[in-house]
Amino acid sequence: MTSTISSSVQSSRFWLTRPFSERSTQIFLGVLVAALALVTLLHVAVPPDNPLYIGAYTVNLFGKYLSYALLAVAVDLVWGYLGILSLGHGAFFAIGGYAMGMYLMRQIGDRGTYGHPVLPDFMVFLNWDSLPWFWQGFDMAWFAFAMVLLAPGLLALVFGFLAFRSRVTGVYLSIITQALTFALMLAFFRNEMGFGGNNGLTDFREIVGFDLRSDATRLGLFLATGIALALGFILCRAIVTSKLGRVSIATRDAEARTRFLGYRVERFQLFVFVVSAMLAGLAGALYVPQVGIINPSEFSPIFSIEIVLWVALGGRATLYGAVIGAILVNYAKTIFTGVMPDAWLFALGAMFVLVTVFLPKGVAGLFHYFKRRTRDDQTGASDSPRAHKEASA
Repeated sequence: MTSTISSSVQSSRFWLTRPFSERSTQIFLGVLVAALALVTLLHVAVPPDNPLYIGAYTVNLFGKYLSYALLAVAVDLVWGYLGILSLGHGAFFAIGGYAMGMYLMRQIGDRGTYGHPVLPDFMVFLNWDSLPWFWQGFDMAWFAFAMVLLAPGLLALVFGFLAFRSRVTGVYLSIITQALTFALMLAFFRNEMGFGGNNGLTDFREIVGFDLRSDATRLGLFLATGIALALGFILCRAIVTSKLGRVSIATRDAEARTRFLGYRVERFQLFVFVVSAMLAGLAGALYVPQVGIINPSEFSPIFSIEIVLWVALGGRATLYGAVIGAILVNYAKTIFTGVMPDAWLFALGAMFVLVTVFLPKGVAGLFHYFKRRTRDDQTGASDSPRAHKEASA
């Protein structure tokens, strides 16, 4: 009895470090660290004329894949473990990206096309006299980095509070999140909003004093994105394996029964939804300096649906499956657009259909299948000598 109580107290006290004892988390972190180290080594230590050399463009492309992977992990947290099919995470991703883009625009200063020391070029072009109030403070890195998390988190807090309090669930919640994304896209397309309109924010020069066009900065952003993905994965695994995660899974499977047991389900839903939105905003902030632009197309509902497809293809409710799906789909998109520029959408659609038909649990389902098969073979091998001995007796 005493040992049970002490173990429960210890597990609740160290819930954040619990994922490190999981074999799946150890394998994921090991593969991620090895990939980061390999790309860094092939970029820095290998001469450019070597076939194994990885150029700055490829490093940037890999960083983009990792930011998408972090976004997919955020979606899998709410969809796979909470049962909320959010079609609005593209909005949280874009808001985090715009927060970073506003900081990068303020860093241009008088080096812009029009040479204004304060106003970005698009504001000078539109004859704006002063900086809008919501642009104030974005010349400071700490404020901008805080808004990367707070802006999408606050939007998710308000939206989630109203939705979960009204017990909006299922397809209705998915439709509302998609409508929110579409409304934000239309708003950001307007020049009067002060976010660059259709062209968005671009022509970035530096971040925290480092030149964005240098290879060293690009490599640093790639490594920072990989570290953010690792930390985001650990945080999500810590949530999933805690009491909060168990209640979330119970809510996903039987929300009415969970309410009957006395749990305030909407509070658990709101907390997980806000954490997921903040991770999506962080992914957007890491995405923008690597691609060099952020515009309202990131709010597109089609993009939010595509994120869900990444998670479904990789494997829902696994977290690492979402990472696999995001990297696999975007890498395939890069290959298909180069090999078959006129028919790459058909090739991508065929890949989705094949995976859905032959791998209903996603790519991660293959790992579970081989693991279960190996365990069954080991069990059968250990039972056969015992059965033979009993038969002979």
